[in-house]
Amino acid sequence: MDFDDTPDEAAYRARVRDLLAEHAADLVHLDAGEEAADARQQEQALRRTQRVLADAGLVGVAWAAEHGGQAGTLAQQAIVGQELARARVPSLINHIGLGMCGPTVVAHGTPEQHERYLARLLRADDVWCQLFSEPASGSDLAALRTTAVRDGEDWVVNGQKVWTTLAHVADFGVLLTRTDPDRPKHGGLTMFVVDMHAPGVTVRPLRQMGGQSDFNEVFFDDVRIPDSERLGEPGEGWRVALTTLLNERVAVGGGGNDLGLSVESLARLAREAVPALPAERQVLARQAVGRAAVAALANRYTGYRRLTAISQGGLPGPEASAGKLAGTAAAKLVSDAGVRLLGDDAVFAVGPGDDGREGGAGRWQRNQAWLPGIAIAGGTDEVLRNIIGERVLGLPPEPREDKHRPFNAAGSTR
Repeated sequence: MDFDDTPDEAAYRARVRDLLAEHAADLVHLDAGEEAADARQQEQALRRTQRVLADAGLVGVAWAAEHGGQAGTLAQQAIVGQELARARVPSLINHIGLGMCGPTVVAHGTPEQHERYLARLLRADDVWCQLFSEPASGSDLAALRTTAVRDGEDWVVNGQKVWTTLAHVADFGVLLTRTDPDRPKHGGLTMFVVDMHAPGVTVRPLRQMGGQSDFNEVFFDDVRIPDSERLGEPGEGWRVALTTLLNERVAVGGGGNDLGLSVESLARLAREAVPALPAERQVLARQAVGRAAVAALANRYTGYRRLTAISQGGLPGPEASAGKLAGTAAAKLVSDAGVRLLGDDAVFAVGPGDDGREGGAGRWQRNQAWLPGIAIAGGTDEVLRNIIGERVLGLPPEPREDKHRPFNAAGSTR
């Protein structure tokens, strides 16, 4: 593919820049000074930012018009992402809903669910989360133990989820449960849309080493979910979950995105920091920046090729696992090089106004602390390598003694 903008794409990019300039006063920016002291105020500001962008036609660009989108191309969606980064607008608060939950509802939801949820999701009137991992079933997701038992027109849910991004601000989530323990572990699962404000739902934020609480543990105690909120047929939850997971791997690095600070940010920092280093360290610094730049740009352009294939009618496939694996590795190289270039300043929260330090307030340091979690999200590196080996390269699968046993049989779970 040609990585330069076509004339139509260049015109679209100019239009996006004009729209961002027109609405700049209503958007949150990374370099706007101190973050809101009150977490609720910050949340509302981020919701407002996504609402303004949605009303301007810059959210859901590649979504079908019938689902509230702009019926645009994935190339246009990538352009919007690039221009948002250029304008220093932070990640959209509903990125989980846009990248994972929304596509799942589109693919497996009923027309009533489409009408009820999708437009509000695009505008961040409702923020979404993905309720998959559990204390004993993360990499082995199909071994989950959260149960949903049919009771008339409702399902009663009990169990626990963990590492759930944005659960503390979410209004709805996609919830994977076990509904038939007599079937093999992949066959007895069912997916639902759950109201995160329903009685019996308890969310407890988890403090991360960077000081933030993006992840949460979520408890379900006799939570009633109407059958009308089911996604797909009972027992078909694994097929529905694969839609979420494949879209997640495209969203988390598999689409060529930079996962935080871009290689251009690193180049700006290097132009300031490298000349100030002793001569012998300048060589090492340039090598580190070069390795990071090569990895990041290779992942970015490979991601564009993947988006092109999807835009021509393809579906997100196991190849996205390779993109996610490469994306997290490249992001780590960029972030580590940036923190090292800060030198002694790396132990401080560098203030706004230092252009080379890209927004200040310890942004490089926070990004470095955040990346280990992203390396786990959407599948650990080990799981992704298994997927690539088995489903892309055609290598023999590893033995799975419990794959065909009933879930409740002795020894069926690890």
